[in-house]
Amino acid sequence: MKQQTYADYIRDHYGFDGEGEVTDFMTRRDGQLLLGGRVNLTELARAHGAPLEVVYTPQITTQVRRMQRWAEQARAQSAYGGRFLYAYATKANFAAEAVQTALQAGAHYETSAAADVIVAHTLFRQGVLPADRLICCNGSKEPNYLEAIRALRADGCERLIPVLDDLAELEALVDTPQPLLLGVRERAAGNRDGTHPGNDRFGLTGAEIEAAAARIAGTRHQLVLYHAMIGSQVEDAAHFLATLRDSVAAYCRLRRKVPTLRYFNFGGGMPTSGYSLGFAFDYQGFLAQLMATIRDTCAAYDVPEPDLIGEFGRYTVATHSVLLLEVGATKQGQPGQPDWYLVNGSMMVSTPDAILVDGQEFVILPLEGWDRPVRPARLAGRRTCDSDDVYPRPHRAPLQLPELGEGLVLAVCGVGAYQQMISGRGGAHHCLSPEPARVIISERDGRLVSRYVPQQDQATIMRLLGYQPTSMPADWPVAPARTPVAPAPRPLRVAPVTVGAGGIVRRRTHRRPARTGRVALAGD
Repeated sequence: MKQQTYADYIRDHYGFDGEGEVTDFMTRRDGQLLLGGRVNLTELARAHGAPLEVVYTPQITTQVRRMQRWAEQARAQSAYGGRFLYAYATKANFAAEAVQTALQAGAHYETSAAADVIVAHTLFRQGVLPADRLICCNGSKEPNYLEAIRALRADGCERLIPVLDDLAELEALVDTPQPLLLGVRERAAGNRDGTHPGNDRFGLTGAEIEAAAARIAGTRHQLVLYHAMIGSQVEDAAHFLATLRDSVAAYCRLRRKVPTLRYFNFGGGMPTSGYSLGFAFDYQGFLAQLMATIRDTCAAYDVPEPDLIGEFGRYTVATHSVLLLEVGATKQGQPGQPDWYLVNGSMMVSTPDAILVDGQEFVILPLEGWDRPVRPARLAGRRTCDSDDVYPRPHRAPLQLPELGEGLVLAVCGVGAYQQMISGRGGAHHCLSPEPARVIISERDGRLVSRYVPQQDQATIMRLLGYQPTSMPADWPVAPARTPVAPAPRPLRVAPVTVGAGGIVRRRTHRRPARTGRVALAGD
């Protein structure tokens, strides 16, 4: 009997015949995986080695504009009278390239802490965050968060909306000289169905919302927004809408008393394709049902349909980054258990949600070996000695991967949201595992432009921890060895170069060995 290949496995389980769209962000063409249908991951691995993070910001633009298009279609389908506003929940990924790309695509801005408002203030002053965008400030507000809000408003930002999480926040803001637009967050929505413990600590009770509305009515400020956050990700659309219906009714009752109320923020929760090859979700259908639910409830209370705000974090950025990891060694599993693929990196550092979120999965695809026999395997990080540095978790089924072993390069998808924010950027990580090199690809005037960020070096990590790396012998390595597939490069200073007619403009602003190989567009 013919042994099943990896290509056979993918076809049998996911209906993918080996060529074409693997997911809505990954394509396979001529045996090569292309991120966004344009960036050849194999060529990047050959040029830069692994581990390597590939950041493709045009995917963020695609995500935002897809949702905006689905929302417009849903508005037409449901005859909804209000507008739909897309907000990026920046806590998912604070990196400048992610935030700025989302803003350029038309997203509004959602903050969760003082530092986030300071970033917004900087972008507002630079003109990157346009004056017509809403800035919704969620979360519990410490004094520095409140002061950051006041400073941004004093600087002329009129579309700033502090969303009250406690009545004390209102008292701290009420004497702000400039008129404020204010919001309230409904506490009941946080865990109305009993499935989101921990989420019920946010927001105001119904009585507190009434008190806040009465207090605001006697000031120069306006109550304009009602926020009801059901959960972090929609898993059951019908259940989500049924749970949200009570919040919409509460909005309507408040709207009858407060005519300035005009935004209903249903929070985040749109699922993303970065975590499952079998993913399917009817975004337009969900939005049409959401709008119809709000339309009908508003009609029953005889109030105008509000403008809807959706806050999208994971959905916006999860699929724009891919981590390339190389299998450095294999180790036979215990009897009856799958073998270990030991990767040159750390799963705990690169994908912390795999440990923090029970059942968290990531789409993992091999760059080569699709014609090789498939076998069960688990990944383990070689740069820690921690029993938790494995994926999938021991109680979950193993991965099915090509029987190639050492040298196999894997694309770990869905890492663009939260993973780097939880692990941190530029710090000292678990077991001092260094951050991988990074290639950041953006689009300018229809052309792709790349920027290379080298792997974090050991000397920097040691300085963060108080060591004096200059005392080490000069011939000691300061970073773990990397294994580029390409021939050894020769040192030179690289000037800006345009690759091909429609290729990538590659720029480096620091002196370092140049990597050979091309980062090419599909078909370039």
